Amino acid sequence: MTITRSLLLFALAAVAEIGGAWLIWQGVREHRGWVWIGAGVLALGAYGFVATLQPDANFGRILAAYGGVFVAGSLAWGMVVDGFKPDRYDVAGALICLVGVAVIMYAPRVD
Repeated sequence: MTITRSLLLFALAAVAEIGGAWLIWQGVREHRGWVWIGAGVLALGAYGFVATLQPDANFGRILAAYGGVFVAGSLAWGMVVDGFKPDRYDVAGALICLVGVAVIMYAPRVD
């Protein structure tokens, strides 16, 4: 249950952070205005809150692992929302990052 909860929180954090950054991008670069930018800022704030809900108590570990989720999630977001077509190196890199997430977060620890 803890791993499932952690994975769901990583997914929620990815949607909040990547979505927030995308909204700001749209507001500024695509000239959609302050409402889009404001929504992006709120989403980025939500990301910061969601990250604190991870069951692991180590800030550095959570953020390091989330970096790998962000890489894979950003490519997926680009595919779904912007029609981005990743090449094999994008896919390989994202998979390597996700393996890193699994090692950082879910490897057995000896205390």
